[in-house]
Parts: sequence; C-alpha cells; structure tokens
Amino acid sequence: MYELIICEKPSAAFKIATALADKTPKKETYKKKVPYYKITHNKKEIIVASAVGHLYSVDEKEKNGWKYPVFNMHWVDTASMNKAQKYSKDYLLNIKKLAKDASEFTIACDYDIEGEVIGLNIVRFALQKEDANRMKFSTLTKPDLIEAYENKSPHIDWGQANAGETRHFLDWMYGINLSRALTASIKSTGAFKILSIGRVQGPSLKIITDRDKEIKTFIPTPFWQIELNGNVKQGNLIAWHIEDKFWEKENADKVMKNTKGQNAIIESVEKKEKNQLPPFPFDLTTLQTESYRCLRIPPKRTLQIAQELYTNSYISYPRTSSQKLPKGIGYDKIIKELSKQKDYNKLCNDLLKGTLKPNEGKKSDPAHPSIYPTGIIPKGLEDGHTKKLYDLIVKRFLSTFAPIAKRESTTAKINCNKEIFVAKGIITTEPGWHNFYQPYLSLKEEELPLIKQGESVPVKQIKLHKKETQPPKRYTPSSIIKELEKKNIGTKSTRADIVDKLFQRNYLKGKSIEATSLGLATVDTLKKYSPGIIDEKLTRHFEEEMGHIRLDKKKKEKVLEEVKTILTKILKQFKENEKSIGEGLIDATRETQDKANHIGKCPTCKDGQLTIKRGKFGKFIACTKYPDCKTTFKLPPNSLIKNSENLCKECNYPMVNVIRKGKRPQELCINPDCTSKNNGNNETKKGDKNKKEEKKICPKCGKELILRKSFYGEFYGCSGYPKCRHISKI
Repeated sequence: MYELIICEKPSAAFKIATALADKTPKKETYKKKVPYYKITHNKKEIIVASAVGHLYSVDEKEKNGWKYPVFNMHWVDTASMNKAQKYSKDYLLNIKKLAKDASEFTIACDYDIEGEVIGLNIVRFALQKEDANRMKFSTLTKPDLIEAYENKSPHIDWGQANAGETRHFLDWMYGINLSRALTASIKSTGAFKILSIGRVQGPSLKIITDRDKEIKTFIPTPFWQIELNGNVKQGNLIAWHIEDKFWEKENADKVMKNTKGQNAIIESVEKKEKNQLPPFPFDLTTLQTESYRCLRIPPKRTLQIAQELYTNSYISYPRTSSQKLPKGIGYDKIIKELSKQKDYNKLCNDLLKGTLKPNEGKKSDPAHPSIYPTGIIPKGLEDGHTKKLYDLIVKRFLSTFAPIAKRESTTAKINCNKEIFVAKGIITTEPGWHNFYQPYLSLKEEELPLIKQGESVPVKQIKLHKKETQPPKRYTPSSIIKELEKKNIGTKSTRADIVDKLFQRNYLKGKSIEATSLGLATVDTLKKYSPGIIDEKLTRHFEEEMGHIRLDKKKKEKVLEEVKTILTKILKQFKENEKSIGEGLIDATRETQDKANHIGKCPTCKDGQLTIKRGKFGKFIACTKYPDCKTTFKLPPNSLIKNSENLCKECNYPMVNVIRKGKRPQELCINPDCTSKNNGNNETKKGDKNKKEEKKICPKCGKELILRKSFYGEFYGCSGYPKCRHISKI
C-alpha cells in the first residue's frame, strides 16, 4: 500500500517526486507513454502521477439535436468527446490503475480554481472517493514542495472546487445555448454559418464596439495654444500660456496682439521635490500590461511564458491577483540566490546592505502571493522573449525593495505684458529604485535652463498653434485586459484568452483593436433584440456570485438555478426574434469573411484578387478570375492564415501571417519560388556549378537527405519518408 499524489501536469509530477524523494525517484511508464514516479519519503512509499490538464469536460447529458435551451449537462472524460485530447485517456487510465492499491490520496494540482476542479473530478470519478488531502504551494522549488507536503490539508479546498465547478457549468450553459441560438438565426435566413459567443465574450465585445463607435462618431473641437520661445543666459526657454487651451480664437488673438513685440520677465520660480515610491510587485494583470509596454509581448503569450518559467521553478505561480510579498517567502534568501547571476549581482548586493521591506500594493489573493523569482538560476533561456520576461520579473521584484527615488519639478511663471506663460521641467535628483528597473523605466527628464526671479527674457517668437481634440484611443491587447479587470469581467487567468477567442471568431481585428463588421453587427443586433446576452452588469453579478460560493456564502445549486431562469428568459426573447437577428447578422458575416479571406492583388493576371478558398485537401489561395486565371498557392495545414497587408520586399507578392498552436506567428511570402525561402542555397548552386554537392546522411535511419520545399522554405528531408520523418534546417 502507498500514498498516491496526483499533479496537474507531468512536469510538476517530476518536480514533486524529485523534491520529496529520499533517493533518486524511480521512473516508470504506463503503456510506454505515461510517466509516473515511485519514491520513498521518510520511509513512506509514495507514487507521484499526473493528469494533463482537465481529464473531464462538461457535455450534454442527453443529446437531442441542435435545440435550445438545453441545461442537461454532466462531466465526461475529455478524451471521449474531443479527438484532439485523445492522448489524455492513457493518463486517466493510469490514475485509475494506480488508485486500486493506494491507501491514501493527495491532490497536488495548481492551487487555483481550475486546479481545484481538475483535482475534484479526479477524486470523484477516477478515484471514486469523496475527498482527499491537498498540497498547496506557490513555487515548484524543493523547500516549498516539502513544506506543502508536510503541511498538507486533509481536505480539498471545497470553496474553490464549488466555485470552479459552477463556473464550468455556467460557461457551458451560456456557450452552448447562445452559440446554437446565433447559428439557428443565420439558418433561418436560408444560409448556414456557425457563430459562437460566450458569457464573458459578449460583454467584452460590447466594450470594444462601444469604443469603436465613440471613435467613429467623434466630432473634433478646435482649440488654440500659445507658445513663447525666449532666450535666457543658459539657453532656450519654452513656455505655454497659463490658459492652456483657448476654445475661442478671439481670446487667443487678443493675447497674440497684447504680446507682439514685447519682452518678458521671470515673475517666479518654484521648485518642489517629490518622493517617488518603488513600484508594486507584479500581479498577473500588471505583468501582462508591463510586458506588452516594455517588450511588446501579447498578454496571452506572456501568460504562456510565465507558466513555463513557473513549471521550471524559476518564478512563483503567475495566476495571481496579489500585490503582496509575505515575509515567509524569504526575501534575503531569494536575493542572495539572485546575486549569483552576473546580471543581478551588484543590484542584489546593494539591497542586502539595508533592511528588506517591499513596497506592496492593495490587491491581495487568498491563494498566492505576487509573482516573484525563486532565485534558481535559469538554464537554456534561448528564446528571446522568455529571457526578457524573466529579466522583467526579476528587475520588478528587486525594485520593490529599492530606495525611494526623488524627483524635482521646477515651475517658472513668465510675464509678457501681463500675459502669464508657464515653463515646466522635471529631473531626477536621487534615482533610487530607478537604477533597479532599467531598461524598463519610462520617465522623461525635462530640465529647464538655469533661471532666477526677476531675470529678463528676450522673446524670440510667440506662436499660435491651432489644434483639435482627439478621439479616445483604440484598445490595445494590454489596455483591454486592464479594462476587463477594472469592470470585473472574466478572471485574471481567462481575460487574455477571451480577447483571443474574439479574434479567432472574426469579431475583432488589428493590433489597435477594432471590431469587424460582424463584431459591430452582432452587438447592434443583440442590443436591439436580446440585450441580456451582452449585459455587462449581469456578467459582473455572476462573477460576484462565484466569489460568494468560494467563501461559502452561497450554494452553487442556487446560483445555477438563477442562471437557468435568466437564460431561459433571454433565449425565449431570442427565439421570438430569431429571423430578425439572422437578417441583421448574415450580411456582416459574409462581409467579414470576405475581408478575412482577402489576400491581395493577383500577381499573374493583375485584374483578379487573391482569396483563401477551401478545397478537398484543405485551404489554398486562388484568383477570383478563375477559370480565366488559374493562379493558386498552397497553404500550410493546421495553421490560421491572416492577411498581413504587406508585400514581400524580395518578389512583391502578398505576405500572410501564419499562426500555429504553440509557435510564434510568422509573416511569410506566399510565393514558393521567392528568394527569401531558398536559405541562400541558390547562391551556392550559381557560384559553383561544377562542384559536386556533398551527400547528407539521415542521422536516424542512415538514408540520404534530399532538398525539399515547403511553404516555410527549403529544408533537408529524409528520402525514407514517410517511414522516417527526420528533417534538418539548412
């Protein structure tokens, strides 16, 4: 008999087994695929196994066609309902097999709502138990994992588990019913197009379309500003009229007339010193927004990289809303470990000379502290983004302990024939924490020339500037995450994914986020006929209700009954207006699809347009002048293709953005013969025609490697394909 510890992912199982083992863990595999570990901890036999994320998903209990509303749901094993997740079946079977001889069970999934739901379902359905022990940790370092095991709770976190299950049921009910309703509305017009929207996606889309409408309906208002450009002993002095904006040109003209040909005098010089506190530690949202500002890494990618850093034990758990750094994490120990890295040695040693006290923010999280580096030296951070994000996290952590910075502002009032102009400057007098947050600091130094009260200012020029008020800015991938947090829509872990889904479903486009025709039409139509679907207050209400469930102030059954009542009312209203909704959406659906599929002008016939088509063997690009023009281009399979609106600098053919799961997006030319894809191979052939090319041998099977072409360019592939699939970059 042994204790069975179950983790969320295989990498975490290895970390936990290694941390707890008295000796080296013994690795075994189920069906030669699924790893698990046998260890002894203080003479106790333990097996550490893992899931691969969610082993169970919510599905319709009794399928009865494409009807709505539907509320009969239950948990099923993920592999049975999702072909892409078929590999998870062996992980589930392995847990069931190991559970038979286990005498004690411990859940060691990530300590958050999703991790708790994964653990809950394994306990109920795979282990056939009512409860289990629970390990709670914020880093995958050995000391933290040993402490988490020694102080494990005798129960799973039922507040988190119930709140998490409620969220899954709630999102499933919204998702399946609203998607069926939207698709049925399109079908009622005689067309067919699957449309999807969710509980949080609807209000999120409305926030973005509201901003779009503000921008499109914005009427600029003219105003005028007056600039004084003068000479002083120490250099040039620029000041602006104290009125700032003149909304009536007549008033600005009076000032211009009054100051024409006049000199000025320094009426007063006021200096103020201000303390600038260090920044707060990173919670997930501020990490995502700062990562986008400094490194231009999109929020979803930031979370992926942070998760990898956490899994490798380099940082603490990233899905946190906390801005607190508890003493228990061991400030001095972490900083001493960080000092062993060359890039941080001096900064750490400077901090260790004083008292370590972080500047904390107000936000807290009951499960985890803010994001911090563990001090373990990273290995193999070859990916530029990964290395930079780690550096940003370390610098932010160190900055929170650093001394305050001091900034001195100077305000000078300049009198020009009784018209007052103001010159402002600001400089850093004591950099303090600024030195710790380079190169991510974004502060301007604006130093005024040395001036004193009573000094005369010969006026070089007084300019009248005509300007206009500007519309609000479009949301960026970073600012929309911040807005959703401010409005309490979605969770810290899901907001980036929500926005990404809106892009995937063609509701949004562009880096400066803009709603497509379909996005605008969807919100307008739903607002008219079924406003509950995009009701921001309703979404926020259920977020608060799930918070109450987590704190055991509400029962999940009561909240789910409320959801059913509200959804039934919304869907009844929707069904009554089904055809009108479909008519409101169909034209926008076609227009958005046409725009999404458009690639550019045909380089062959010059008259047609290249567009993405779907054929027997998948998607490809073809000319709209077919059959007169038979120009086609292959597209890579299993990829999302989007028009980049750029032309190739090498051959002037259109470029496309290729987005693959788990890969960084690439901008590639559609021309298979473009010189950008030959990796310099043609140059070798031209430069030395007589030289026999050296044979290349496959390191796996020993057969000859031959030069092949793909959409991504040339590569060496094994001549033994498809038995041997080895490829090599040129």
